[in-house]
Amino acid sequence: MLVAPSKRIGSEGIQRAIQRLAAAITRCHAAKPPVLLGIANGGIILARRLAALLPGAPCGVIDISFHRDDIDRHPIPKEFAPTQIPVDVSGATVLLVDDVLFSGRTVKAALDELFDHGRPAKVELAVLVDRGGRRLPVAADYCGLTLAAGGTEKVVVTLDPKDPGRDAITVQAV
Repeated sequence: MLVAPSKRIGSEGIQRAIQRLAAAITRCHAAKPPVLLGIANGGIILARRLAALLPGAPCGVIDISFHRDDIDRHPIPKEFAPTQIPVDVSGATVLLVDDVLFSGRTVKAALDELFDHGRPAKVELAVLVDRGGRRLPVAADYCGLTLAAGGTEKVVVTLDPKDPGRDAITVQAV
């Protein structure tokens, strides 16, 4: 679903997008759900919500802090979610989950961290928002919303862990 960048997307639109993501993942993985790994910090809540809609899907967290290419400019925050992978990823189908896909650098870092833990048979990517602007050859396998945000804009996704009614996506000038 393509959305104009100036539009604020509220909780109802976000819930529909998450339902579409879950339905698409289910169609492709009807026999066995993939291992869902939410990329810290933006993808954690989304991964948990998808896992609730995909019965039997193991869900964990993948922390990219030590694999970022800009760690010298953005040091590791004091509060971070360490990698927690609930099953052996060797030979498994892994679905990396994030809130926003932009340059592709976060996905590259997540792949580096994932392969430190094993060699999956297949890795896919699910994002809530694809905002364009890729700098690496990365594309999402599953995408809830597409926003055409400019280079001087930031897409901010707020997923409330306790109240989905407070979810929002906004595009802000940087």
